[in-house]
Amino acid sequence: MAENRKLIKIATAGSVDDGKSTLIGRLLYDTGSLTSDKLEAIERNSKQRGYDYLDFSLATDGLVAEREQGITIDVAHIYFNTDKTNFIVADTPGHVEYTRNMVTGASTSQVAIILIDARKGVIEQTYRHFFISNLLRLSHVVVAVNKMDLVDYDEEVYLKIKSDFEELVAKSDFSTDQITFIPISALKGENVSQKSDLMNWYIGNTLLDHLEVLEPADLQESSAARFPVQFVIRPKTEAYHDFRGFAGKVYGGNLKKGDSITVLPSLTTSKIKAIHFFEKEVEEAAIGSSITITLEDEVNVSRGDTIVKNSDLPKSEKLISATICQVNAKPLKVGDKYTLQHGVNRVLAKVESIQGRIHTDFSGEEATDQLKLNDIGQVTFKLSKAIHFDSYKQNKSTGSFILIDEGSYDTVSVGFIN
Repeated sequence: MAENRKLIKIATAGSVDDGKSTLIGRLLYDTGSLTSDKLEAIERNSKQRGYDYLDFSLATDGLVAEREQGITIDVAHIYFNTDKTNFIVADTPGHVEYTRNMVTGASTSQVAIILIDARKGVIEQTYRHFFISNLLRLSHVVVAVNKMDLVDYDEEVYLKIKSDFEELVAKSDFSTDQITFIPISALKGENVSQKSDLMNWYIGNTLLDHLEVLEPADLQESSAARFPVQFVIRPKTEAYHDFRGFAGKVYGGNLKKGDSITVLPSLTTSKIKAIHFFEKEVEEAAIGSSITITLEDEVNVSRGDTIVKNSDLPKSEKLISATICQVNAKPLKVGDKYTLQHGVNRVLAKVESIQGRIHTDFSGEEATDQLKLNDIGQVTFKLSKAIHFDSYKQNKSTGSFILIDEGSYDTVSVGFIN
């Protein structure tokens, strides 16, 4: 049944003409996710162009055309499903100047599919895409070596690319079991959803089969539970006139009825009296659950506060070090002042120092006095008041933030706390 399907969130990345649009179109076609009118349009346009095959890149060409015209559709989200799994694909642009778009598109994903053109092998953009996957701590990366049909399905070509990419993996935070290599031809449909007879030297799963094997629970980084309060619920009804609940989403770990908790920033303590999930009470709330909790004591809790377990308090500091990606044309410089949004909280932040610009080929940093659009760098900020945080490595929700220009209200940077 549909409600029992698992959900896998994927970010696709690849250089221009690596076949990303064709792969997405092929997945849509093979899973029966293309509407009849869209399929007819693909068949018609393929014939008009003189192709003797269906050009599945046309399934997303409208979005690509809009992007090339400068219309702000930075990341397209595409949906398809099988009997077992629902998939959301964040189709991120491949150009180097769209680094910021891959960062934002992949930030909510669990898995990255990095496409490599079999004729070109590992190139600079491959480094960048893998570096961002590493920066965002995605749980799994599929390296899809595409266009194998154009190299006569040569195993040696595939093995050379696999070896070159493994050198990158050795420099990253990924373990080898988080990386899967699959040789494919998106155009011909080889090893996408059907096993290829032309690459019988490859004994692994097809791309779709591999994605279906992944389990959401295995793709979550479990850590200390964090519950940012989004809304305080006080019903104006006779039956619930004493009810005071706190609504939000659970991050990092599970919360249980009876847990001893601390409310931040007040440091008030209490215990979880009840956990409400829709119209029923539950004993435990898992990571990612949107719930309402009540506490045993009448403590002051407001929107923006965070409820944590007494045994797992986060850090609380006014000086933070972070890796940031510059997403605005205005350079970030030492001494600049911004509004730092951390969850639902906002504090004033001053750029204390810039340690360096990071090379996305894992070769280190270079000294700089400013970070420009699409640059990734190490920065220290001084805050007007302490925030309660974890490192991004420990907890993505409490370890990330954005910087907002105080004058224009534009987002200028996204940050990942070290």
